Amino acid sequence: MNINATLIGQSISFLVFVWFCMKFVWPPITAALSERKDKIAQGLEAAERGMQSQAEAESLVQAQLGEAKQHASEIINQAQKRANEIVEEAKTTANVEGERIKTAAHAEVDREVNKAKEQLRGQVSVLAIAGAEAVLHKEVNAETHRGVLDELAAQL
Repeated sequence: MNINATLIGQSISFLVFVWFCMKFVWPPITAALSERKDKIAQGLEAAERGMQSQAEAESLVQAQLGEAKQHASEIINQAQKRANEIVEEAKTTANVEGERIKTAAHAEVDREVNKAKEQLRGQVSVLAIAGAEAVLHKEVNAETHRGVLDELAAQL
């Protein structure tokens, strides 16, 4: 065997192999690589959009959280204001009720004082009659001297 013929045969075989690879093997491989490259690019774009969406969502959440805190603060302030109003209303009501009870108590005391005075006048009349009987040593008729005794009771 001749080395030149072998080299020429191998060269021709290699060229046929390269041509076959260029014609039938290389295009599907480059298409697959191109397709993979496009998918990776789309994935990166999607990731970028996702990050932007996340950043927008975070800013939206922060804004809504701020609004919620402000709204909660307003509600708390309104509740405190209403609580103060209720306390003031309760104080006013208590003061009015206290004055009413105080007035009723004064009226009751006045009635009791007047009742006690009337009882005392009646007892003084009996004592005056008993004293007059003792001084005069005779019976004084309360019925006949009622006018004088009423006048005496009124003076007391």
